[in-house]
Amino acid sequence: MANAVIDQAKANMQKSADALSRELGSIRAGRANAGLLNRIEVEYYGVMTPLNQMAAITTPEARVLLVTPYDKSALKEIEAAINMSDLGINPANDGSAIRLVVPQLTGERRQELAKEVGKYAEEAKIAVRNVRREALDKLKKQEKASEITEDDLHRYEKDIQKVTDDATKNIDKIAADKEKEITEG
Repeated sequence: MANAVIDQAKANMQKSADALSRELGSIRAGRANAGLLNRIEVEYYGVMTPLNQMAAITTPEARVLLVTPYDKSALKEIEAAINMSDLGINPANDGSAIRLVVPQLTGERRQELAKEVGKYAEEAKIAVRNVRREALDKLKKQEKASEITEDDLHRYEKDIQKVTDDATKNIDKIAADKEKEITEG
């Protein structure tokens, strides 16, 4: 029973790290990355549809994204959705595909993005700490209900702390990798 609590905590902490990776994938780092377009939705026959389900997104060059719609009639809607997004990149429509040239980042903008990465990493760490607190609460309830002994409780607390430390290190590594990508860009 207590092991299930620890396993669940570990899984939830991994979800926090995965969410951080997804969030950081949408931050522009001066390089073309298909993840930049993951949050863009296009109105297609009256239904909001994710762009990556409507078009092939490739990177023919280091700083160029090529969006080739499966249905050429949706080209105008895709262009409009990219313009409406917070991406800050002007699409170039050539009639069959859309090119997005990712501009170089200024030093000041790199610093802003690095701070943003730190903010997202801290939010992920807070989520991990919340998972730890919930797991410890469950274990304390089990101890009060005499399902586990006090010694077991202390051992499980150490196990949960180790899982928490591992998750925090993972989050730090993800954030450090993204900061490095941004600053070196």
